[in-house]
Amino acid sequence: MLNIEHLTKTYGDKKAVDDLSLHIRPGEVYGFIGHNGAGKTTTLKSCCGILQFDSGSIRIGGKSIQDDPLACKKILAYIPDNPDLYEFLPGIKYLNFVADVYGVSAADRETRILRYADLFDLTADLAQPVSAYSHGMKQKLAVIAALIHEPKLIMMDEPFVGLDPTAAHQLKTIMREHCDRGGAIFFSTHVLEVAEKLCDKVAIIKNGRLIASGTMDEVRGDQSLEDVFLELEGEVNA
Repeated sequence: MLNIEHLTKTYGDKKAVDDLSLHIRPGEVYGFIGHNGAGKTTTLKSCCGILQFDSGSIRIGGKSIQDDPLACKKILAYIPDNPDLYEFLPGIKYLNFVADVYGVSAADRETRILRYADLFDLTADLAQPVSAYSHGMKQKLAVIAALIHEPKLIMMDEPFVGLDPTAAHQLKTIMREHCDRGGAIFFSTHVLEVAEKLCDKVAIIKNGRLIASGTMDEVRGDQSLEDVFLELEGEVNA
């Protein structure tokens, strides 16, 4: 579903991502872990075509994000850590705008909006302008917008930040169901307990370089994911 090969991205003299290769397959919830500034957001933004990169290749559903970005973007959704929404629009008009962009039919969008707005307890607020939403409500709206066109690949940057426990539980359920239907999810998180329970595979990045990846059992062995992460971080720093 998502093939990253030898991805390198620099900012001036700093390599934000350094020769990174990862493969996320259909059916996988893939966690991406690292400290602040490790290169997670740069990787995600490169994968969805927001950032140009220096070398390497990124393919989504077999198509290159560089050579055929429109085809790639039709089958993916990206949820940033701080959703940048059109705040002058009411929530429902924002969702309809997104549905228009992706060519979602009136019947399909109505069904999906009602379903997800009810799940996230946002239905009563859809008539309000986005500017009146709390951070958590904006995060919920961004999630609903990402799901409207039923993407095959969903990429998320710290998706649980700002969500209340009920909304976080609903999102985890949606993520699992999405992958059980053959989709794929690639997301960054600092919440290692969530990654440990939810992810099929995980990758740990440090200073732009991959330091561990594989199935959860392969990466953590008989330790907790937190212990492995701290141990690997310490080894790299040493």
